[in-house]
Amino acid sequence: MPAGKEQPIGIFDSGIGGLTVANAIINHLPNEQVIYFGDTAHMPYGDKSPEAIRHYSEKISEFLLSKNCKLILIACNTASAAAFDYIQSTIGKIVPVENVIDPVVNEVVKDNDLGKVGVIGTKNTISSGVYEKKLKALKPSLEVVSLATGLLASMIEEGYYNNSVSQAIINSYLTYPDFQDIDGIVLGCTHYPLIKKEIKYFYHERIKIFDSTLTVARRIEEVLKEKNLLNDGVKEQHQFYVSDLTNAFQQTTKIFFGEKINLEHYPLWEALEK
Repeated sequence: MPAGKEQPIGIFDSGIGGLTVANAIINHLPNEQVIYFGDTAHMPYGDKSPEAIRHYSEKISEFLLSKNCKLILIACNTASAAAFDYIQSTIGKIVPVENVIDPVVNEVVKDNDLGKVGVIGTKNTISSGVYEKKLKALKPSLEVVSLATGLLASMIEEGYYNNSVSQAIINSYLTYPDFQDIDGIVLGCTHYPLIKKEIKYFYHERIKIFDSTLTVARRIEEVLKEKNLLNDGVKEQHQFYVSDLTNAFQQTTKIFFGEKINLEHYPLWEALEK
């Protein structure tokens, strides 16, 4: 049966960092209901094998399908790099599947003022070379340099941003010699929009900064319009699920979403084992 306009948008991430993207989508598309799943039982995905990430992504996508989602967004750079093609080939036959990498890549290549771009992200995202491959495929003349910035995600989750400690760590990474003459930088992790201000400060606002929040929200709007799936009725309440629930996760949601939300524990992996 074809998806209906009133059905929700499904969003998943390895944890709760993808709430930055979920929040942007909710603000940009206020008529849409969002169902979010954070795989907090397995976070971070950065130290998991591509095979494991594909398995997690498939099972979470199936869960979101069971919630009648009309579109599924992989709101995690690591999972987008490791699992998108696979999920697209399976779940994509049922509903549209999107990721957080391609919209940013397309935004970068459209900018003709850029000659050299830096990319920062988790170890897995950077080692996959996904941004460099996609950017160079679309714009061979663009020079792309990448750096794994492993401390930043955990620093942000602990609430260390917009202070002298976080600025010092960010400065340490961004003084990377290959970044000295970049015209733009891609924030290749859904945590990083929270330190955008500090990155701007380091570069004295002289370079362009690309992140996945509004860019991805606009892409979701575009897809829903193409498929005639934009909700023009009354939306239901947003739902936020996690595979493991602690007080720390509940508190940290405010960092990524901008306000405290109610997380519901859904023991997906225990349910699958039964």
